[in-house]
Amino acid sequence: MSEQMRIMRSKELPEELRDRIVARHRSSQGYKKNSAALKVPKSTVASIILKWKTFGMTRTLPRAGRSAKLSYRGRR
Repeated sequence: MSEQMRIMRSKELPEELRDRIVARHRSSQGYKKNSAALKVPKSTVASIILKWKTFGMTRTLPRAGRSAKLSYRGRR
């Protein structure tokens, strides 16, 4: 597996790249062409576009509230 793919899995994409994905989508390019041109997995392209359609932005926002100390499974 290439070094870039390993980096892509563990880190979030820069906002500039996410904006480019949305811009290409708006100019009626498909997910497959988008992912090939920007070297991003197709599922990532799809999730970015879905988030953009739902919320109208590509920024990552902080989560609401503090995370639970134990998971539900851990509590059981």
